[in-house]
Amino acid sequence: MFIFFQPLYLQELGANPVMIGSILGIVGVAMTLAHLPAGYLSDRFGRRPVLWAAWGTATLAAWVMALARSLPFFVVGATLYGMTAFVSGPMNSYITAARGRWTVARALTLISATYNTGAILGPLLGGWIGQNLGLRWCFGIAGVLFLVSTGIVLFIQSQPVEIAPGDGQGTHWAGLLNGRYLTFILVIFISLYCMYVPQPLSQNFLQNERGLSLENIGSIISLRSAGVVFLNLTLGQVNARYGFLIAQLFMGGFAFLIWKGNAMPWYLAGYFLMGSFQTARSLAAAQARALVKASNMGLAYGMLETIGGMVIIFGPPLAGALYSINPNWPYLAGVIGCGIGLVISALFIPLKPEEID
Repeated sequence: MFIFFQPLYLQELGANPVMIGSILGIVGVAMTLAHLPAGYLSDRFGRRPVLWAAWGTATLAAWVMALARSLPFFVVGATLYGMTAFVSGPMNSYITAARGRWTVARALTLISATYNTGAILGPLLGGWIGQNLGLRWCFGIAGVLFLVSTGIVLFIQSQPVEIAPGDGQGTHWAGLLNGRYLTFILVIFISLYCMYVPQPLSQNFLQNERGLSLENIGSIISLRSAGVVFLNLTLGQVNARYGFLIAQLFMGGFAFLIWKGNAMPWYLAGYFLMGSFQTARSLAAAQARALVKASNMGLAYGMLETIGGMVIIFGPPLAGALYSINPNWPYLAGVIGCGIGLVISALFIPLKPEEID
């Protein structure tokens, strides 16, 4: 309901495009620093306590942003909320362990699809609230909903801690230091970075350069969530490697449609394809599972999410700099970058298919 309106609210609080990109980069730093400790703790002490901590912190962060009257105070809340991204590794581990006979890709993409089914309504509601009451109300209402969500997640079941024979603290970390996994995360970083650069200032682009209202932007963002649902449910049924390549192609299509589009149908189609970024992240996690032991799942997912956090750090400042020079340049860079990432992924991502333990 509020996450996609953050760049616009930062603009209301006085931030220019370069500042917005830098602030989003700061949030990315918080996300990046939190993933590895959370993954390690979930492997060693269980996933449920880490999930509880993430929900509680997100509730607090939402209220800090809702009560913020100035840009620095809001940045504190946004940074705190960014830290809750550490939920991703433990949550993916929890889902993987609970998936039964499903493939990892099918389990992870389905959970992402259910989340984004709810997220279809959020931007519509957020756009209406922002247009009629002000964007600040989005954060307050989200804070109330977070209280309900936290109450629900307290009822999830505990899972046993998985420790392989002879797997001590040193070997736990060393299990990730194999050539295939390290090459894989490097390729994922390059690919995700190229896919992310066109995204951070797209709402600002549509408002400032194309003249769209907040309600129109909310409708477009909701279609992105619908795209995540559809693409997760479809690409999640195929081999994770091929699905990841298709997702990169779709992200290039998003950048092209926003860049060259001049009417709502173009933007709606572009944001539908934008959903493939979330699908790509789920499919990257599914592929990572085949490269590590079950006892290293949390840490492996945490390292992969750290790579995603680095994308959030370095992507927005570049997007802001390109936007300041020419608002079209982030999309030109996205089209070229997605093509480069697609070639690198096709050449270097392992061909080993997913297996069920």
